Amino acid sequence: MLFRSWLMLLLFTLVACEQSGNAPSTNATDSSVDREAVVTHYADMAHAIYNDSLHSVIVLREKVEALIESPSAATHQQAKDAWLDARLVYGQSEAFRFGNPNVDEWEGQVNAWPLDEGLIDYVNQNNYDFTEANQFAQANIIASNEDINDSTLRAYHERGGSEANVASGYHAIEFLLWGQDLNQSPTDKGRRPWTDYSNTPACTGGNCDRRAQYLRAATTVLMTDLKYMTDDWSTEFDNNYRAELLSATPDEGLRRMVFGIGSFSLGELAGERMNVALLAHSQEDEHSCFSDNTHNDIDQNIVGIENIYLGRYTRLNGEILQGPSLHDLLLDTDPVLAERLANSLVNTKAKSEALVNTVEAGEHFDQQILNGNQAGNARIRDIIEALREQTKYIEALSKTLALPNV
Repeated sequence: MLFRSWLMLLLFTLVACEQSGNAPSTNATDSSVDREAVVTHYADMAHAIYNDSLHSVIVLREKVEALIESPSAATHQQAKDAWLDARLVYGQSEAFRFGNPNVDEWEGQVNAWPLDEGLIDYVNQNNYDFTEANQFAQANIIASNEDINDSTLRAYHERGGSEANVASGYHAIEFLLWGQDLNQSPTDKGRRPWTDYSNTPACTGGNCDRRAQYLRAATTVLMTDLKYMTDDWSTEFDNNYRAELLSATPDEGLRRMVFGIGSFSLGELAGERMNVALLAHSQEDEHSCFSDNTHNDIDQNIVGIENIYLGRYTRLNGEILQGPSLHDLLLDTDPVLAERLANSLVNTKAKSEALVNTVEAGEHFDQQILNGNQAGNARIRDIIEALREQTKYIEALSKTLALPNV
């Protein structure tokens, strides 16, 4: 985690250096848009999206319970569909990372990847590329004599100091629902059978009752974590992170907003999530590798950045939360730059949609990053370049608003 944070800071600094000679000059910090109102609306959006993420996981928990109580191909698929729906919501929340310490300290509990699957359950040893230094890489908690409960999962998460020991969070649940993606066919996802949860002699994989216990515990832990973050942005408490953010100067709040979306855009999304996988041509570096949902992760991450810049978020119930934004501030100070940044965000989203459309036509992200897939590689590079371009404009936004220390 420390190395990734250092890498993202370095990459963002490099963009800042590139921009220092030609960023739009401004002494104009006067604006009819209230800076404090922009930060307050940002906090409102954060609360809304984490609250929606929580409610989507409550639905997932209901589907998981249905799978456990009545295992079948249908209840298994319904649980997987609920996980996919929950990821669409959570993906938009990730743009609140890097600028907000509370999110950075918490995020590893809910979204850590890649993981050594053998920590949790059985694996196909011929297709298991685990971290050799990880002494718990083949612990197989489900096949052990350990009690399976929330505390056990907490205790094993990053146990032994290894980030590959991911015992809980979205991707642990993903593995429990899909199983390993063995890539036996280019269009494969994980092929875990529903009978891995059977409570009859038809049980496959062994320990079906314990696997169900683990899945139930993992969804409970995720709900608890999302409730914590929802409360941390709530107006109902006077000693949470929201209160801390709004007690700082408006410019400090804006700095966190801009640094967050810039760092996420370049260092994490363009770099860690996409360029690393592309350069290595490695399916192991795919984000949601068990479900082959990486294309939607990328797309919704991009939507999340756009949400923060425009001050707009569409809630699960269809309500549109709209308010004072970075875009409004920039329109008042440099409308040309505001148009360029807005257009850059549109361009990035279009490149992302091209990826989504290709996956929906049958060519998954893990196929498109493979060595020799020139069209697929080019499609991924297009998104990376679009993210780099928009980050330059985000850095220029910071200079135009005369924000401190970005």
